[in-house]
Amino acid sequence: MKIAVVGTGYVGLVLGACLAENGNDVTCIDKDEAKLKQLRRGVMPIYEPGLEEMVRRNQKEHRLAFTKDLRKAVREASIVFIAVGTPQHEDGSADLTHVLAVARDIAHAMNGYKVIVDKSTVPVGTAARVRELIGRETDHPFSVVSNPEFLKQGAAVEDFLKPDRVVIGVEDDRAKGMMFDLYAPFTRTGAPIMVMDCASAELSKYAANAILATRISFMNEVANVCEVFGANVDQVRKAIGSDRRIGPSFLFPGIGFGGSCFPKDIKALIKFADDHGYDFQTLRAVERVNEAQKVRFISKLERHFGALKNRTIALWGLSFKPRTDDMREAPAIPLINRLLQARARVQAYDPQAEPVARRIFGKKITLADNSYSALKGADALVIATEWNEFREPDFNRMRTLMKSPVIFDGRNIYTPEQMKAQKFTYYSVGR
Repeated sequence: MKIAVVGTGYVGLVLGACLAENGNDVTCIDKDEAKLKQLRRGVMPIYEPGLEEMVRRNQKEHRLAFTKDLRKAVREASIVFIAVGTPQHEDGSADLTHVLAVARDIAHAMNGYKVIVDKSTVPVGTAARVRELIGRETDHPFSVVSNPEFLKQGAAVEDFLKPDRVVIGVEDDRAKGMMFDLYAPFTRTGAPIMVMDCASAELSKYAANAILATRISFMNEVANVCEVFGANVDQVRKAIGSDRRIGPSFLFPGIGFGGSCFPKDIKALIKFADDHGYDFQTLRAVERVNEAQKVRFISKLERHFGALKNRTIALWGLSFKPRTDDMREAPAIPLINRLLQARARVQAYDPQAEPVARRIFGKKITLADNSYSALKGADALVIATEWNEFREPDFNRMRTLMKSPVIFDGRNIYTPEQMKAQKFTYYSVGR
């Protein structure tokens, strides 16, 4: 099948590469010529395990191409995906400027029947707006489909190739059949292709992210209560996670969630519900708890040290989660800002996010080449991201490098018993 994907951001690039991997002829469109040149050379604008190899392989086999020529790509395709950004307005609402502009460009380029797929995360009602706009701009027949993505950063390629489910919002049988044909090879192991109306498909994406974020904020509050009463959140987590009605996923406490999805999608869902007269009180609480959790950890450093002025704090982890270089809404950012406000020195290390951090902080912090370099002369170590390489370090080497053996573990990757045996003063979350 011939596919066009408008947008080579995180979603569009993974989508295009994975569809090509399954034998489709895919053309990805972007306005940024410099970015396109890099992609043609196999250089990725993002870090995502397995993506670079897949892009290189499918370009070599002529199944994947990158171009600025939207008109040509649309005319040659039977299915056109819209995968452009939906940045957040100050009031939390999603900005659909790019989505609607692309829809208009597609309408002007059409030369026959096309299935136009909203892949971007968009508010309920966007498919109807896209359908109305295209209908005004062209006489050619078309269908509009809502097909939200459910990709985890750091595992996006695997998630696309082996999905839990595929959600398709569609209004007619012709488009339904084409979408089934496209996704059938990815669901051979039994994952369902769930067909519904477009509004339900659009809302399913927001609802999925909202409930996962709610579990995280709830467990962070449970952890805070554990600290009040001297309970152990690990034991509480295991006890409630063993209940089949609850399950163990997304019950790990920490210093808050971040990234490009959870914070933005929560704000958007609150806003478009509010615009239609509904106050989503649960999600307002989830948002408040998360923002407080990001900076709550600093109070532990302040209680331990008193003033943080002139203290050197090592920080392990800058990205919002492991296996990505994404620092959007990362808890490390407010942590660092609070430390700098307190006139502490910050020495940070992250396996992938160093270039991003350099753009954010410039020379305000020291960015180390490796985890141990960040520890030199440090009064304490703060762990903000649970990269695997931080889980089993050389603790003897760490003690030698640090001015004082103190660890503030914002992701609970060690145990209090382990740290006591290693002769570290240890603070964690909910234990």
